[in-house]
Amino acid sequence: MARHRAKGPLVDFVGRVDLDRKKAVAAVVAAGALAGAGFTQAMATVAPVDRIIPVAATKDLAAAMTAQPQPQPIQTVHAMDTTAETRKLLQAEQIQAQFHIREALKSAEGAFVKRQEAAKAEQARIAAEEEAKRPKCVRPAQGTFTSGFGARWGTSHNGVDIANAIGTPIVSVMDGTVIEAGPASGFGLWVRVQHEDGTITVYGHMNTIDVPQGAKVKAGQKIATIGNRGQSTGPHLHFEVWVGGSQKINPVGWLAARGVTL
Repeated sequence: MARHRAKGPLVDFVGRVDLDRKKAVAAVVAAGALAGAGFTQAMATVAPVDRIIPVAATKDLAAAMTAQPQPQPIQTVHAMDTTAETRKLLQAEQIQAQFHIREALKSAEGAFVKRQEAAKAEQARIAAEEEAKRPKCVRPAQGTFTSGFGARWGTSHNGVDIANAIGTPIVSVMDGTVIEAGPASGFGLWVRVQHEDGTITVYGHMNTIDVPQGAKVKAGQKIATIGNRGQSTGPHLHFEVWVGGSQKINPVGWLAARGVTL
């Protein structure tokens, strides 16, 4: 005879309890298995309210659950004044630029000084060459030799005469110093030049005088012009040589000894 399952509220309640017990056991077994396979690490990302702590959790899991949070190191943030740093950088660059400018100026100044010194040395060299080439004794004037040294017309003619047109240049025969320039008895106007060895040369009858007393003159430098002043029979230069400042000698021989002919 067939057996019939009793039905009713009690039976239904017992059935549900039995089903719930089976589900719970299955859940526990599944949780343990998953914990062994690393489920714990996966569940770490689940929110605390939903986290299920498996029964088979390890000691490390227990330690992690009970560990106290470690204090985080304090990070100090240094504030930087970028404006001040920029100003310092600009100042440093300005100092460096000024240094380079000063060095460039010093270098340019040194080069300029060297060029000046080189130019002066070159000028001195040229001057020395010109001085070496310059004649030490020259003819006192260009023209015609008309009268020599010695007796003439019952008197003594103490020099030589060179005739030429009025205004013809008269030059110093050697380097020297003008010791007199102006009027003179019998000469109208004259110039006297004293040379380094003490010899004095005399120039008379000139039309104009071009150097003052005390002037330093070079051989060949213009000192006057030919004229017809004083006791003169026509435009000419009267030229004398006084050795030792007073002894009047023949200019022809004196000039010839120095390579000059009249």
